[in-house]
Amino acid sequence: MHVVVSGATGLIGRPLVRRLLERGHSITALTRDPERAVEQLPVDCALVAWREDAPLDPTALRGAGAIIHLAGAGIADRRWTPAYKQTILESRVATTKAIVAAVATLPASERPQTLVSASGVGWYGDRGDEVLDETSPPGSGFLPEVCLAWEKEAFAARDLGVRAAALRTGIVLDPRGGALRTMLTPFRLGVGGRVGSGRQWMSWITLEDVVALYLFLLERADVSGPVNAVAPMPVTNAEFTRELGRALGRPTLLPAPAPALRIALGEMAGLLLEGQRVLPRVALAAGFRFRDPELPAALAALTADLDEELVREQLVPKPPEEVFRFFSDPANLEALTPEFLRFRVLGASTPSLQAGTTIDYRLSLHGVPVRWRSLIEEWQPSRRFVDRQLTGPYRKWVHTHEFEARPGGTLVRDHVRYALPLAPLGDVVAGRLVARDLRRIFAYRRARLGALLR
Repeated sequence: MHVVVSGATGLIGRPLVRRLLERGHSITALTRDPERAVEQLPVDCALVAWREDAPLDPTALRGAGAIIHLAGAGIADRRWTPAYKQTILESRVATTKAIVAAVATLPASERPQTLVSASGVGWYGDRGDEVLDETSPPGSGFLPEVCLAWEKEAFAARDLGVRAAALRTGIVLDPRGGALRTMLTPFRLGVGGRVGSGRQWMSWITLEDVVALYLFLLERADVSGPVNAVAPMPVTNAEFTRELGRALGRPTLLPAPAPALRIALGEMAGLLLEGQRVLPRVALAAGFRFRDPELPAALAALTADLDEELVREQLVPKPPEEVFRFFSDPANLEALTPEFLRFRVLGASTPSLQAGTTIDYRLSLHGVPVRWRSLIEEWQPSRRFVDRQLTGPYRKWVHTHEFEARPGGTLVRDHVRYALPLAPLGDVVAGRLVARDLRRIFAYRRARLGALLR
């Protein structure tokens, strides 16, 4: 099936796109920033530029069997000023309306059969201990108003003969993004604690399960309407706090008082102080099986690996043998590294690279000279090699280089897993700076590799 995805570079979009491709689907990603998207998404994605304040060209939807609509400004990205509240609303409602309007211009025989739109458990508002499911009425307040308008536009697709579903998503748990990433640093430092009274309910779901639920809905033509994307066992904030502390082996004794949060965050503090006790009755009745139904086991698995991860792909018009030879010359690493790093290869332990070779480098990180030694752990000519830092600026650095023959050239995939020293303090001090530098380095690497292997 051909699937059109908006919001493909977001927390849910990136792994969802990869899973769709693994299952043999083809993808078109709607994006307002194609340059950013081409760096973050697999090369097999077609990209269509689309700004949320403009109509969508219907040709972007031709041939699609389904649309997955994830786009929307971050709810917790900044303080809720009147202007930003309008941005939150319009980025969801206007884009959904534009997608449905584009579908309407297509002949009935060419329309996608399915629209799966994101929504949120904010639909229900703050409901205390009330048990909520997809039949429960909306709550009152800003987020329920947003979700109500958002879903109304998505369900308008039904009038066009399109099956429409809206995933009312809870708190998505993943250590590399979203709410859990934000919580990890204070909890790892031992300064985490309950929020407010701790009695508010948290309806959560792991990233793996929410991606699986999107895939499930694509395949289940009999499921439509609202679907709660939450694990079957919601917990209170106090319970969540206790389990996260237990998973990390840290105390959780420092609560965040409600008055202080309201002063610091304004209306947005309601995201933390209010809650919903939501159950996924539609998903369970349809036969969906959660991989992570219970919080303790989910948090234990999620916190077992807190390495950072970076994946980049590009297609170069050369055969794998030639591309691999290029990477077999350590001097070419200098050509792929931006000058601000002052990167130089000092020497290798063997005349030609192979498994077991060590390579010494010199570089400069923001004016600080650094020596780096790496070990080639794996060496499969024309296919892949893996190098691991032995000494250098990272606590851990493992870089897997993969080369895959494709029509017209070679898919080059870089997969980096890294961790900073003195974590989590190192993450606080330098995490954002390092992540930004790595984005710059790999953007430069992409451009130079494309130029050198034309």
